Amino acid sequence: MRILVVDDDSLAGEMTAAVLEEQGHTTLIADDAMAAIELLEQHADIELIVSDMHMPLVNGIELAEMLREQQVTLPFILLTGDTPTSALSSHPALAACLMKDAALMDTLANAIDATRIS
Repeated sequence: MRILVVDDDSLAGEMTAAVLEEQGHTTLIADDAMAAIELLEQHADIELIVSDMHMPLVNGIELAEMLREQQVTLPFILLTGDTPTSALSSHPALAACLMKDAALMDTLANAIDATRIS
């Protein structure tokens, strides 16, 4: 599966991409929402978006909402360093909201598997 990783922190983005690639996925990395939109336009084979929550200008939830307004219906997984609130976890634009923690490799794999089922 080709996955778009969006994170303004290049090290965090590369680490997320490495986790995904270790699970057998291919990745593209965008450092902000505008770069993400450009990559989505250039690569029709992207099947999933994994984005950081806290980014300047356009945060992860705003990006998810912008994409929905543009009729982009790809599954969108939001990553946050904060404990996800119930409101954020149940946001209609999100397939999942996951905490960036030691269990991320497993929780991210589970969330991706869940997007394939639904």
